Amino acid sequence: MKQDDCYQLGEVIKTHGLSGEVSVHLDVDFPDDYQKLESVFLEQKGKLILFFITSISINNGKARIHFEDIESIEEAKNLVKSKIFLPLSLLPTLKKGQYYFHDLIGCKVYENKTKIGIIKNVIDLRGNQLLAIDSEGDEILLPLKEELLTDVDLSTKKISVILPEGLIDIYKISK
Repeated sequence: MKQDDCYQLGEVIKTHGLSGEVSVHLDVDFPDDYQKLESVFLEQKGKLILFFITSISINNGKARIHFEDIESIEEAKNLVKSKIFLPLSLLPTLKKGQYYFHDLIGCKVYENKTKIGIIKNVIDLRGNQLLAIDSEGDEILLPLKEELLTDVDLSTKKISVILPEGLIDIYKISK
């Protein structure tokens, strides 16, 4: 499994107890949707390794997970700071008009038929998301707010926006 075929579900943040359990931060909107996971991929030395789950308990966006063959705190310590991934094919189906952040990457951004640039990344700052747009070599950060995105067409990879007055000038002035 390659990382490009996956999405990041979360990260192991610490060990839990002495029997090999770990605490995991789930970086998803609906953590409870993952209560019945049987396996995940953990990034270990740059590679994705499959780990089977023997038990999982989710509470307030955090999970306590016990992985098969991890039986001690020493073994669990080796997993701390590991990013956790799942295949894109396991993403829950969204309702019409909804999208995942990774769907936006590569989309062209337009305001009134004028191309602003291409989305290179979505930055999630704990409830405040920003679109990182490459505009002819300049990075423009646009808040990911419903009122600013007037149309998102993932089939054509085109997003229409209403930019706050002077936003682009802020990024172009510094040059």
